[in-house]
Amino acid sequence: MADARHSPTVRRRRLARELRRLRETAGFTADEVTRSLEWSVGKVNNLEKAKSVQPRVADIKNLLDLYGVTDGTRREALLDLTREARKRGWWSAYGVLDDNYVEFESEASRIFTYQLAIIPGLLQTPAYATAIQRGYLMTDEEKIERLVELRMERQKILTGDDPPRLWAVIDENAIVRSFGSTEAKAEQLQRLIDTERTDHVVIQILPMEIEPHPGLAGSFVILDYEDDPSLVYREARPSSAYEEGQAQIDERRTVFQHLSASALRPKESIAYLKRLARDR
Repeated sequence: MADARHSPTVRRRRLARELRRLRETAGFTADEVTRSLEWSVGKVNNLEKAKSVQPRVADIKNLLDLYGVTDGTRREALLDLTREARKRGWWSAYGVLDDNYVEFESEASRIFTYQLAIIPGLLQTPAYATAIQRGYLMTDEEKIERLVELRMERQKILTGDDPPRLWAVIDENAIVRSFGSTEAKAEQLQRLIDTERTDHVVIQILPMEIEPHPGLAGSFVILDYEDDPSLVYREARPSSAYEEGQAQIDERRTVFQHLSASALRPKESIAYLKRLARDR
């Protein structure tokens, strides 16, 4: 997968933060920039909130001129960032995404995921991923195939250079839920068991016998980055939500820590999966 870790969306977030920092340092308000450059109302805010899908290099040059950024190296770095933010990610070729989670996932350095009902996408087999899509009442077989292909392509971040650290707490309900053939079930269990040999992937199973806990409110993912602010992703159908506020991120970290402390230890979880595979 070419350029697997490059995400235009992450680049746009980075560019947005830099533009706001430069404006504030230069002492301009967004309205003053709008009047000075004779831009449409809201254009500055769209750039600073990463809502501009393809920021124009010419616009960024005008902002750098207005803000007095004359250092050639600094200017070129920001213009390169703008060019990268304009690119389309590899996943766009599949034409089946309704949100940009894959973009955020692709550059994360650490991924903490709690799954209440299904096995995390990065650990799914093709047969399981297909069953999940059909379970969503999807009937377009061509689209299902593309979604499954995309999911398998996403998983390559775990086997490529400098993979992210994945820590997954999975509710036992997701593990024992029936799907497909006996062979397909065995393959999925083995996929999880095989993570035992992978230092950067940790799996914990949360037993159903655990008393009511905060994870019952729903699944979530915490995405951490080396050079960018963290994100919380809450998947929901038909739409999902992203949270960037520090309070929301801290709250999800606390919940994840609670769930991790309540779950089987990693070695116990692998042993549980092996027993389940043996007894099937």
